[in-house]
Amino acid sequence: MEDYRNDYPEYDDEPGASSPDKSIRGYRVVIILLAVILAAMSIHNYNTPRQQLPHYYLLLADPDPTHNTPPPLLDDFDNLRINNDSISASLGMERERADSLMERLKKERSWSYAKIKQYEKEVGTLQTLMRNYLRQIDSLNTLNKQLISENVSYRKEISTISQRAELAEEKAAELDNMVKQGSVLKARNIRLTSLNTKSKEVTRIKNAARLRTDFTLAANELTTPGDKTVYVRILAPDGYVLSSEGAPTFDYEGERLSYSAQRSIDYQNEDIDVGIFYNGSGFTAGKYTVQLYAEGRLIGSAEIVMR
Repeated sequence: MEDYRNDYPEYDDEPGASSPDKSIRGYRVVIILLAVILAAMSIHNYNTPRQQLPHYYLLLADPDPTHNTPPPLLDDFDNLRINNDSISASLGMERERADSLMERLKKERSWSYAKIKQYEKEVGTLQTLMRNYLRQIDSLNTLNKQLISENVSYRKEISTISQRAELAEEKAAELDNMVKQGSVLKARNIRLTSLNTKSKEVTRIKNAARLRTDFTLAANELTTPGDKTVYVRILAPDGYVLSSEGAPTFDYEGERLSYSAQRSIDYQNEDIDVGIFYNGSGFTAGKYTVQLYAEGRLIGSAEIVMR
């Protein structure tokens, strides 16, 4: 340690003190002053890095993760000139802490930047997929509208065709019914004559041995030509059907009807006169009803008064 006795004046603590005591007191004062100065310098130098540390957080705002320029704080550390060993050690520790913080911030910023890039890439992929889906949905919507329009059109056509078909069926049914009705055989000029055993006409039916039913089978081009069986039902004045032994029957609209006589006729769609005979006895005067049937239909009837 240098000799400070020449720099500072000597102080006398007590009057009449010896010279060695004054010298010791002077050293004490110098040591105290040096201690105060060193303490002030230590406090100043120790606080300087803490005041500069916020510069590191500026790195988080730097968009370039490869930025390697050291912050002003590191330059401040390098420019410090410290002679005290303890303060130098403290600054070294602070420098290491600063370097560690710097490396950690760089790593975290680089990792965050890479994650952000990855997320941006994924978001871009999702946006591309979403646009494709939107185009597909738009295309499907357009196709769906087209199909709906076509479906409505087809339904209208089908409805029109169905209505036409129903109308055609109705007309066909009407025509068929007209044809069926038109094809039915018709009998006209129906007469009932009483005959004796020699087939001669008699004026009194009570003297008759047989009855003859005469009629004309009218021409009809719609009727299928061929053999036609005609059944005659003769109802007496009491309402009973004159019938032969065994009471033969035929089918008419699901019922079995008894008849008086029948005959097969070769019909060729032209007028043909027909006579059908019924043999019996015990006839009485009164109103007789004659009914003619053919092909399951009633083709003619008449009421005739017999004396």
